[in-house]
Amino acid sequence: MRGMTRAIRWAAALLCTALAAADTALAQGYPSRPVRVIQLTAAGGSLDIMARMLAQSLSETMGQQFYIENKLGAGGNLGVAELARARADGYTIGMITAATHGINPSLYGNGKLPFDPLGDFEFLAVTAEMRNVVVIHPSVPAHGMQELVRHAKANPGKISFGSPGVGTSQHMAGELFKLRAGIDITHVAYRGVAQAAPDLVSGQIQLMFSTIPNVLDFIRNGQLRAIGVTTSTRSPVLPDAAPVAEQGFPGYDVKGWVGFAVPKGTPPDIVVELNRQIVAALARPDLKDRLAKIGMDTPEPRSSEQTRDFVKREIDQWSEVVKAANIQPPQ
Repeated sequence: MRGMTRAIRWAAALLCTALAAADTALAQGYPSRPVRVIQLTAAGGSLDIMARMLAQSLSETMGQQFYIENKLGAGGNLGVAELARARADGYTIGMITAATHGINPSLYGNGKLPFDPLGDFEFLAVTAEMRNVVVIHPSVPAHGMQELVRHAKANPGKISFGSPGVGTSQHMAGELFKLRAGIDITHVAYRGVAQAAPDLVSGQIQLMFSTIPNVLDFIRNGQLRAIGVTTSTRSPVLPDAAPVAEQGFPGYDVKGWVGFAVPKGTPPDIVVELNRQIVAALARPDLKDRLAKIGMDTPEPRSSEQTRDFVKREIDQWSEVVKAANIQPPQ
């Protein structure tokens, strides 16, 4: 009996060694065919442009085509659910965002998401960050965040702030500021910035937390006034707009972000190699410049595990805001 037990242990050890060798061989030959890249927004938008830049770079450096497949719907949840169901072999990677892996887990909650935001994925990298700027209609008597707060407190419930939709990073930036400042302002959800910005310019709403590219022209021609940025550092294109954190709200740091992941169970060597290739692509000066021109900052390099830790912090932060503000998912 003892000899049989020893034999079983040896067989198990040999099996583990064989599986490890198989994973290594797989990674060494990866990729041997085209790789699908699930992208969560419509073709032609800034996230689509960023994804295509990255796919082109990976195609060049890894010797196989990385091709984009646009999967829209439910704030990105449908595309991410498809990624979670994909075969864990490295031949499907997919986009994740501040919505799908920061806000939506709390917004939808109680198992209503069609995926487990942490348990169903291996994380590759955060590939871009987007600053938000606080913009107001010129009729609002404020040139900074403290003046805005005083005006809001003097006019409770009379100031409306717009966003591209419930649960977007712009909406959550406004809700977080509302909680930190202790003010009563009303959220108005639109179906995108293209609908919200004209209402702000016309004065139908008074305030927005918006990505910079979407309102930069309005700021430059004087139709809107920038009074702060939601990140901890100033924007090179709006150097006079001080961070909200520097205007009496320490720790306030909100940015949109986008990254990529693969299904849980993807061989570790493939995860490491994809992380390495993506980080190398983002370090290229030409890619950095191209991303900057569409309003995206290149984040600090992170390993797969560091990216997982980042995602977990995002989920925890927005869980508190969703609960405190009693935000309900869009119908």
